[in-house]
Amino acid sequence: MTSPSIRKHTDNAPVVVPSRLDIIQAITGVLLILFLWAHVFLVSSVIISPALMNGIADFFERTYMAQIGGPLVLLLIVYHFLIAARKMPFRASEFMTFWRNARSLRHKDTWLWVVQVVTAIVILVMASIHIYVVLSTLPITAEQSASRVQGGWLPFFLILLPMAELHLGIGFYRLGVKYGYITRASRHVWQRNEYVLTGIFILIGLLTLVRFMLLTN
Repeated sequence: MTSPSIRKHTDNAPVVVPSRLDIIQAITGVLLILFLWAHVFLVSSVIISPALMNGIADFFERTYMAQIGGPLVLLLIVYHFLIAARKMPFRASEFMTFWRNARSLRHKDTWLWVVQVVTAIVILVMASIHIYVVLSTLPITAEQSASRVQGGWLPFFLILLPMAELHLGIGFYRLGVKYGYITRASRHVWQRNEYVLTGIFILIGLLTLVRFMLLTN
């Protein structure tokens, strides 16, 4: 594992240069953010018309983008998690030390990182299950998705949806802070934007689930 190097800025303030693994983590994170946004919009097409969703799914399957892209996305999730896991407090002693420090600091961004760690573990497990089930029961159709939701998978998606969107929103914000796009003065504005963006995608996801629940063959 490479460590971040430190160089001097022109005003003599130390500037931390991200390590190679930090850059890879950022790139894989951005790719997963873009995928999730696209996924939410494509699946939510069922709200407009089940036929529209079926047409989109058929295109992805006929071009083998679903069959190839699905496993690649899963590998990307696992790879991103493994890189990020090097900073996670998995040992009990490490977790207790981190927990005490977080409580004493009472720093909002520190708690956002805690949420990211918890949601990352949940997403790793649940997204793996979701991708496996979808790819093992091709073709993807609005009717089959509705049958899955109506057949007992609703609680599963009601957990996965907010976990994924929280992780995405916080990750987007923390990337901006880490690489200097979000300054200390603008953090409150970007945090508000993060909450709004996360809320919008959760709402779209919930409306999609409602549409699946109401869809009949």
